[in-house]
Amino acid sequence: MRPSTEPQPRIPGIALPPEPLIRFENVSKNWGTNHVLKSLNFDVAPGEKVSIIGPSGSGKTTILRILMTLETPSEGKVIVDGDTLWDVTRGQKVRETRQLRETRKKIGMVFQQFNLFPHMTAMENIIEAPIHVLGMGKAEARERAAELLNLVGLGKHMNHTPPQLSGGQQQRVAIARALAMRPKVLLFDEPTSALDPELIGEVLNVIRNLAHTTDMTMLMVTHEMRFAEEISDRVVMFDNGAAVESGPPAQIFKNPQQERTRSFLRAVLQH
Repeated sequence: MRPSTEPQPRIPGIALPPEPLIRFENVSKNWGTNHVLKSLNFDVAPGEKVSIIGPSGSGKTTILRILMTLETPSEGKVIVDGDTLWDVTRGQKVRETRQLRETRKKIGMVFQQFNLFPHMTAMENIIEAPIHVLGMGKAEARERAAELLNLVGLGKHMNHTPPQLSGGQQQRVAIARALAMRPKVLLFDEPTSALDPELIGEVLNVIRNLAHTTDMTMLMVTHEMRFAEEISDRVVMFDNGAAVESGPPAQIFKNPQQERTRSFLRAVLQH
């Protein structure tokens, strides 16, 4: 039974658990007869680092795309930081609203493909959205971009365009671009899948640093099992549009409770 969402009475001297920063309530996503998500109930606490694992086609990336408003749920409700991002009943059409746009600003995403503007420098790629979406002044945006490029180890490459950068460097620019919007939630959709093996480590190091040194809420879809085990507060196993198992990394990777989790890990960890 799902816990009640009614406010809990405050008991003096006892701290209540924080409200989830992300909440999916009975969220489904269908493409015709293909049920990608099936009445999903899923919470992420403020500051929590959550990795989502599972086979291809299990609905992992769809969760991120719904949060980014790139996909519309077929049914259900999605709440981010106390504001409703989606509230869909059967047959209801969803319209773009100011609240949806404002809530969307709280979320940043790093995609599989880097999606950088090839004709712009690394600096220009990073300042574009803060200036035009947040209304940030150009001088402030450039100062923030320089700080972020240094953070991801690319301070000397701010005037390079994407074709002048390696794949790992481009993905690090993409991470800096997402951080420039000062999101409360940072999403990663298999951020190393498009990289050559020798470049994966440099991107994982940046993500590892963010996970260990910031209180940002992070939700990552990944096939890097050992990395997920290292940086996550919680790991969620998805299969066939549903969360099969959820728990601390030590439980999921060392003592999974579900046979589907065990069979998946046997398959991916033997390679």
